[in-house]
Amino acid sequence: MNTFVSGFVRQCVAAAGTLLALTLLLGAVYPAAVWAVSRVGSNSADGSQVTDSAGCPVGSTLIGIDPKVPAGAPDPFLHARVLGSSDDPLAAGDPGASAASNKGPNNEDLKAWIDARRTEIAQREGVAPAAVPADAVAASGSGLDPHISPEYARLQVPRIARVTGKSPAQVRRIIDDHTEGRTIGFLGQARVNVLEVNLALGHRAPCSA
Repeated sequence: MNTFVSGFVRQCVAAAGTLLALTLLLGAVYPAAVWAVSRVGSNSADGSQVTDSAGCPVGSTLIGIDPKVPAGAPDPFLHARVLGSSDDPLAAGDPGASAASNKGPNNEDLKAWIDARRTEIAQREGVAPAAVPADAVAASGSGLDPHISPEYARLQVPRIARVTGKSPAQVRRIIDDHTEGRTIGFLGQARVNVLEVNLALGHRAPCSA
């Protein structure tokens, strides 16, 4: 009987020791190691933040947020693709509006949103509605695409030049400098990084104003 009890106790001690060791290894050491590796040469664990020349966070390389301008104020920004909602077809500056509509191409509500977006963008840029590119009125799958097409970027050049005082050639050069080609030469389409263009235009975060 004593042999059985002592053997049982030894097994309990061994099991408790194994549980403690695995708890420390998998519950503390491993998470700490993963956290440490995530901090080596990358800010992706913090949302892939982008900072301006003053070190102020201004956005993310992965999430596009359309700059919002007060009603009636001059608009100096390059704008991203729409977010959109039933209340506001553009939903500028509101990442909380990101969501897939799950509406098909024949849906009347979606058609109404696209028509409203096309009209509003055409008025903002001073062009005919037919000149507004498709990506300007259609959200990406996430609704937070950080890029736009070169066609949509070029559409905005006259307004940006007029408001910022830069020449159209200067604005086009900035856009060209931040235009990315197809991934590995054949995947996707050429795209313009909206945040990088706005920073190159001289826009800054409030903390660096």
